[in-house]
Amino acid sequence: MTSPLPLPSRAAALERLERFVPGAGQLYAAGRNTDPGPERASAVSKLSPYLRYRIVTETEIVTAVLSQHTFDAAEKFVQEVLWRTYWKGWLELRPTVWTDFLDQRDRQYDALKDRRAVAAAENGETGIEGFDDWARELVRTGYLHNHARMWFASIWIFTLRLPWTLGADFFLRHLIDADPASNTLSWRWVAGLQTAGKTYLATRDNIARYTEGRFAPQGLATQAPVLANMPAPPHRPLATLQRYESGSPALLLVTPEDLNPESLFEAPSRLAAAIVAADADLLWGSLANNFVHEAASDAAMRVQRRFGGPVRRSTKLDAANIVAAAGEACVRQVVVAAAPVGPVADRLAQLAPELAKHGLTLAYLRRRWDGTFWPHATQGFFAFKKQIQAGLRELGCA
Repeated sequence: MTSPLPLPSRAAALERLERFVPGAGQLYAAGRNTDPGPERASAVSKLSPYLRYRIVTETEIVTAVLSQHTFDAAEKFVQEVLWRTYWKGWLELRPTVWTDFLDQRDRQYDALKDRRAVAAAENGETGIEGFDDWARELVRTGYLHNHARMWFASIWIFTLRLPWTLGADFFLRHLIDADPASNTLSWRWVAGLQTAGKTYLATRDNIARYTEGRFAPQGLATQAPVLANMPAPPHRPLATLQRYESGSPALLLVTPEDLNPESLFEAPSRLAAAIVAADADLLWGSLANNFVHEAASDAAMRVQRRFGGPVRRSTKLDAANIVAAAGEACVRQVVVAAAPVGPVADRLAQLAPELAKHGLTLAYLRRRWDGTFWPHATQGFFAFKKQIQAGLRELGCA
């Protein structure tokens, strides 16, 4: 039996992608909703941990799939990749939804009267078939099938009547592929806060059907009332970033938000050195931290091979390490892949003025994929998906 944990390297990611691509068409479309269990093969790709940290990129994945399938045949899988892009873009245009979630989570935990109920849910001790199994699977493997995530969130909110923010936090602390946008907004969607008036209700029959009879829980909620909440703020324009001057020498800063810097530069660049910073304070959970730590080591070796020059590893994303590396390389510019809304982006925003005090400019490169699709995340996904094929053609993926 293979390990339930993904191997944290680009080679492993590319191998998984190669194995998946032949089944990315009709096989995926027919079997994507079925969760046969962690020990059995399924139709899904399980590329999400690699995509989360961009060990492989969306462009690579979609290009590989469309090289063997027509868009119509692979549309369901391509849309699944674009759902993660959509969530990131939606939150990028409304960043206060993330900070509001953090504030609400902390307030609800402080106000919680029955912490034993939350502990029972997290430990898989509620007595609800399936739900308890998923809780234990999540903690053990750092992964859940997407359909199981929906069932779990629905039961947490509507059957157990626990605060949705604490369930979202539980996922953040254990999913290897957890990111602020996909996790927060998916939980909001189940709760009826993301799409106005639309909730998701897990049912016994649906669970039994798509777990192939493994689970058929009794006593689930039969209604899913919309939770009271302030409407989402209006979207803002995509933020303008400090531009990278490719003609000037620079220090490359690599963060866990983008561990594939080799594909970041479209034109020749003058990178004098690099620093790969995997800061445990900016991640959630031991499994994610272990995965990222090893993946960062793999990225450091690839950076060395691709760009040459000294490569420094750091367990802190802080000014002191960056200033020291820039000083050794005799550069005044630090370039980093733009990070989406979340802890790394917040830290980079804090670092910019600190680095400026030392005469360093923090410049950003936003991937073409993000720049192409994020501005279209102004409404719901069905409006967004109308832009998918045109965007893929623009990017040369199709």
